[in-house]
Amino acid sequence: MRIFLCCQQALRHHAVPGYAFWEFYFKQGLTEAGHAVIETPGVDWAEGLTHLEPAARACWLGDSWTRTVDFIRAEHARQPVDFFLGYLFPNQVEPAAVTTIRALGVPCINFFCDNVREFTRVPDSYRCFDLHWVPEADARSLYATAKLPFVYAPMPMWVPPALRTLPDTENDSVTFIGSHDALREDLLGAAVGRGLPLRIHGDGWRPGGPVAAPPPRTLGRTIRNQFAFLQRYGLRGFAMRATYQLHRARPGDWIDRCWQPAVHGDAYFRATRESQVVIGVNRYPSFRHPFFQPGRYSRLRDIEAPMLGACYLVEWAPGLEDLYDLEKEIATYRDAAGLAEETARLRTDPARRQSLRRLGQRRALADHTLSRSITRIAATL
Repeated sequence: MRIFLCCQQALRHHAVPGYAFWEFYFKQGLTEAGHAVIETPGVDWAEGLTHLEPAARACWLGDSWTRTVDFIRAEHARQPVDFFLGYLFPNQVEPAAVTTIRALGVPCINFFCDNVREFTRVPDSYRCFDLHWVPEADARSLYATAKLPFVYAPMPMWVPPALRTLPDTENDSVTFIGSHDALREDLLGAAVGRGLPLRIHGDGWRPGGPVAAPPPRTLGRTIRNQFAFLQRYGLRGFAMRATYQLHRARPGDWIDRCWQPAVHGDAYFRATRESQVVIGVNRYPSFRHPFFQPGRYSRLRDIEAPMLGACYLVEWAPGLEDLYDLEKEIATYRDAAGLAEETARLRTDPARRQSLRRLGQRRALADHTLSRSITRIAATL
């Protein structure tokens, strides 16, 4: 198939966390599956993730989507485009342009993976799409309530063929790879206090490094920020925010003992594949939930780590049972005590670690590839 891809491609680096890998995963997975990937030359989709003033955003939307509609019209006339596949946030969508693309005979699909974190209802700008790719179990009700067609399919993930075997070696590390947030610090710190021998690779866990200067505080900016917060979270959000503000963090000396520099490239793959146990955390910060009872959803890591052959121990979240036979293909925990206890059991049971690696990898590579999801989407269309 010929698939037009719009997944945060960038023409330059932007100070926005976690966008570049999506382009890599989508392109590699689609190409390996035999699909032709086409994209608009000269459009910086990731720029739409940055903070833009209303006039600048309107200019970006107009230019990006005009170029895209013109490009797809020409490509579709030359050789049919099977469908448009986007990974777009609500303020990156120009509904009129999507409607025009659909009128050309090109179905439009949008993937979004932070529905439960970002929304309480599907944004109006998403209503223009023919189909929605929804990876979170709890997000299905949002699209069903909105009466919008969707496919419930795993996060799009691709790993190099050379890494689709079990690792030859295993070290004695218990590893968490990920950036810092208050919930992760609370969970992992409590588990370390219960004896978890953890190594953390990630940014933000220790002070230092470049920090962007906050914008100057003015009365007008404060009022606008509070109004935006009220619009997003409602009055209940102020109470939920208080649970974060009043939470007393545990002493941080455990971080100094556990922290390691962030890993990238081959070092990232080795840390994931060769660690004795790899930890996943599925809770997320949100002022829609209290600090002590956070929301959870299955992440991209839940596909990636098993695909790489990791012995994966992850925080339970809705939908994990749709992906794996829990405790046979991946191991799970629900709180800090369970994390420490299950890790201790895995460290003394090499046969179970090897079984989790083998069965988890086999399931992920058989059922959770981007190719399989595209096949389901095409069948639905």
